[in-house]
Amino acid sequence: MNAPRSSVGAASPLEHHLSTYLDVATTAALAAGEVLQACWGKLESIVEKGRPGDLVTEADKQAEAVILEIIRQHFPDHSILAEESGQFGDLDAEYLWAIDPLDGTTNYAHQYPFSAASIGLLINGVPTVGAIFDPFHKELFRGAVGIGATCNDQPIHVSIVDKLAQSLLVTGFAYDRRETPDNNYQEFCYLTHITQGVRRAGAASIDLAYVACGRLDGYWERGLSPWDLAAGVAIVEAAGGTVTAYDCSPFDLRSGRILATNGQLHAELSQELLHVAQIEPWSWLNS
Repeated sequence: MNAPRSSVGAASPLEHHLSTYLDVATTAALAAGEVLQACWGKLESIVEKGRPGDLVTEADKQAEAVILEIIRQHFPDHSILAEESGQFGDLDAEYLWAIDPLDGTTNYAHQYPFSAASIGLLINGVPTVGAIFDPFHKELFRGAVGIGATCNDQPIHVSIVDKLAQSLLVTGFAYDRRETPDNNYQEFCYLTHITQGVRRAGAASIDLAYVACGRLDGYWERGLSPWDLAAGVAIVEAAGGTVTAYDCSPFDLRSGRILATNGQLHAELSQELLHVAQIEPWSWLNS
């Protein structure tokens, strides 16, 4: 799969710059995907980074090195926040790249083929450009706010489901779930009870990409890092979706908490998340 060329036509200066950023993010995501494919099933080192289940492998590190090389080659003055290498430059800089070279490391380590390279660009603190490449399904999701979003160069848009009872949702569980009562378990069960289903796949970037293309109608999760979310948030919003905090207040990337939907379900899903947090555990089960 080749990186798409920049569009030709009467693009505004802003669109031109966003297209350039998007093409570089895409090139980096595809290059990282080649590393992930090459290392698949050949891992020699799988290490916990301090929290149970928070893994890192040589594939993470090699893919990140490739991404960093490409970003620095094109934008040496931009700041970077990368999962494995950490921070380079000012986190409050005008341009900040948030990089997850292997989102879904646990899946990858177990040879469960649901992982991706995720590269997002924040402009003045706002997720604006994103590229997510799932090399195992050969799907490249990319988008920029104001330009639109695609999957393998085909335009994508969020779903039109407008009732929570008819929705299919997705979520996940943070690494600290064993240590805190704020672990998303009751939310998962409650929303499974009142929707057509809730999936848990283990890669936030792909969860968001699937909301963007309408395969899923909404996503919520807590305990996430900026590199988990930046690219996916940009793609969801570019595809017409809505991203906020649980209570519909403005989204804060550093909070680690997100509610992303097709927009049609946003208020209802927000209300249910706030409701389940206030009721007696499991009191809804026989209602």
